[in-house]
Amino acid sequence: MAEISQGEEISPNMTLYINNLNEKIKIDQLKKSLHAVFSQFGKILDVLAFKTLKHKGQAWVIFEDVNSATNALRRMQGFPFYDKEMRIQYAKTKSDIVAKADGTFVPREKRKRHEEKGGKKRKEQVDPNQAAAGLNPAYAGAYGATPPLSQLPYLGARPIVPEAPAPPNNILFIQNLPHDTTPMMLQMLFNQYPGLKDVRMVEAKPGIAFVEYENEMQSTVAMQALQGFKIQQNQMLITYAKK
Repeated sequence: MAEISQGEEISPNMTLYINNLNEKIKIDQLKKSLHAVFSQFGKILDVLAFKTLKHKGQAWVIFEDVNSATNALRRMQGFPFYDKEMRIQYAKTKSDIVAKADGTFVPREKRKRHEEKGGKKRKEQVDPNQAAAGLNPAYAGAYGATPPLSQLPYLGARPIVPEAPAPPNNILFIQNLPHDTTPMMLQMLFNQYPGLKDVRMVEAKPGIAFVEYENEMQSTVAMQALQGFKIQQNQMLITYAKK
């Protein structure tokens, strides 16, 4: 995909082109952080970023539909991302994954020659992006959900019953996070809501975090907005922290 020239009018489409990104961030971490921040606007098919000098500080976020991309562009324009304000536009060229979905995909010459050499073996390989896009929706709510009492594990003859939730307060307890989640990723997510004071993760216990706001009302707004938010394939489970 080519960088967009200034003054060039691009029709709204499913792919966003983002530049002015912090070049010091590792590619894997950059892609995961972009996915975490943008997935609140709709289903993401792919996030592209490359190590080459030509593509430094740039990325492409591919949504499943135009409305999600448009909403993300409007809401995230100028968003401080790793200490730099993102500049976002619609991508000039259609991404391969979108072209394959709408039937307009034409292989590049190099890829075409490679596919001819690969033959049948190449055709049998599954595109991981397409596989991810077709995940069974039945699994969508499986992460972070509290199981019914009948499915809770037994300790001897008595089921383990969840403890009573903590009363509302200004600190949120976050569970079911992917183990490679970073404090910066969480800070960018929760910083969208006023009053954020601190984000703390426990190194000895990956998958959990504490997010502190100035008051209970602000923490409640953030909890309601981000409850069940997916980071990668994990749905966050947010409760008030016990004091």
